[in-house]
Amino acid sequence: MSVGDSPASMYARGLVAELIRLGIRDAVVCPGSRSQAWALAFAEAEAAEQIRLRVRIDERSAAFLALGLAAETGLPVPIVVTSGTAVANLHPAVLEAHHSHIPLIVLSADRPEELRGIRSNQTTAQAHLFGAATRQSLDEDAPNASRDETARAAEHARAAYAAAAGAVPGPVQLNVGFREPLSSALAAEATVPVSEAPDVPSSAEKASGAAPSAVPAHVLPRGPRTVVIAGNGAGPGAEDLAHHGGWPLIAEVSSGSRYGRALIVPYRELLDSPEHGGLIERVIVFGQPTLSRQVPALLRRENVETWVVSEPDTELFDPGHNAHRAASLSVEPGPVDRDWLGHWVVAARELTAERSTDVAPDLEAAHSHDPATRLAYVRGEFQAIRAALDRRLLVESVWRATWPHDRLVFGASRLIRVADEHVPGKKLSVFANRGLAGIDGTVATASGIALAQQAESETGVTRVVLGDLTLLHDVGGMLRVPGEQVPRIQIIVGNDGGGTIFDNLEVSQSAAPALAARVLFTPQEVRLESLAEAYGWEYRRAATRADLDQALTTPTTGLVLIEVALTRD
Repeated sequence: MSVGDSPASMYARGLVAELIRLGIRDAVVCPGSRSQAWALAFAEAEAAEQIRLRVRIDERSAAFLALGLAAETGLPVPIVVTSGTAVANLHPAVLEAHHSHIPLIVLSADRPEELRGIRSNQTTAQAHLFGAATRQSLDEDAPNASRDETARAAEHARAAYAAAAGAVPGPVQLNVGFREPLSSALAAEATVPVSEAPDVPSSAEKASGAAPSAVPAHVLPRGPRTVVIAGNGAGPGAEDLAHHGGWPLIAEVSSGSRYGRALIVPYRELLDSPEHGGLIERVIVFGQPTLSRQVPALLRRENVETWVVSEPDTELFDPGHNAHRAASLSVEPGPVDRDWLGHWVVAARELTAERSTDVAPDLEAAHSHDPATRLAYVRGEFQAIRAALDRRLLVESVWRATWPHDRLVFGASRLIRVADEHVPGKKLSVFANRGLAGIDGTVATASGIALAQQAESETGVTRVVLGDLTLLHDVGGMLRVPGEQVPRIQIIVGNDGGGTIFDNLEVSQSAAPALAARVLFTPQEVRLESLAEAYGWEYRRAATRADLDQALTTPTTGLVLIEVALTRD
């Protein structure tokens, strides 16, 4: 360490260098004094083109931005915050990362030991703040000049990375006290590469939990009437098992499994049917189902055998408290039960046809020699595309406009349930924060997904479908940062003036309308056009299907807010 170098900066540079060596590509920084050594070390790495850095002033939105980056890349994303309430503002995203198995590394700067517990300014008990939500929680004392802080920081980086990206990915907290001087100028030694070291942390004993115990794979026998259920984040494994088993596939819209010949879109009606749901003998669950009441009700039935594909020592989706856990499942060789699958597929097709809003064009009328017949055809087609938008038309239009090179994000609004009820199978990258199904952080999460996606591809747009309250809850996520890359993103807001999702719940029948409107519907009158202008977003308003199709498909290289006015009914 040269004269003038602070131990804080030596530690910070050592940690950042090791994280980059381990494979970190993105980082998020929030401004703060106590955390300045980390922030400046990441800024130096960005200047050297070693990392992609995002800077945000709101810690809650910043954490969800990191969550989106990690969700798209699959790599841990560090987020730097100062002490005090800054750390607490990360809690919603940390909880979502925990339940959705998304790797985050929280780097929280703290006061040194001598300043804790004496009511020092901006100081609270922030070490281990996130409790059982973290895969590992470290509280390290302040760097000092008497030891090799570069090597110590590298050890901490390896421990944090290994825990975040482990068998069950999730959030990690590294809380470090810093003494003044809190940073120093860049020294020549700061560019010296960290020596090669094993990725397994040498301080593994500091981890908050033990390594998961092994759960064997399991081969399922054919025979029982089986359905495969894919909840949020299930991935392609659910569709693959349903295909090889010859079993109906119930795949939620954000499952990553909503495609294939076994897909059953109108699954709610069929699960309620004694001729379909009533005949189920075995259920296989991937991911976390959250979008219907029929699925938990099915799993609570005593006569249904339930298997859940899940890593060991994690929370199990088990409404009936009787599920078997398996790290992976396969099916024994043999012929599929075509009658069972066909029974579901035929019924699903009939239901889909009954509730379809699309009318096949009358080609004879279109080519008729009778001018009046042709005119009537044209008028009918014109009326169809000029029809006012409702929630179903909104989600179907967005689904139709989205392709595999795009990304689609749903907020925890009424619209994700409408999409789950109606959109057909299509192999898309769909995201939603369904670990806790909160409305917070949706815009920031989508921005992280968009930035990570376009860092790897020059094509594709990220579309975000949400309600007005979900947008307003994370309006800070719309903030543009000068000098940073602008994400290619479209926010499609179904604006019905409040929380109409409560209109579909029992409370709408039991509570006085005025009281429910006051504390549940929570009406709002925000002018979204002015909001878009204030944040530097392009604004478009869609009143009809034609308007929305044009807004969705008009080329854009930046930020677009599309407002769709909806009625409360």
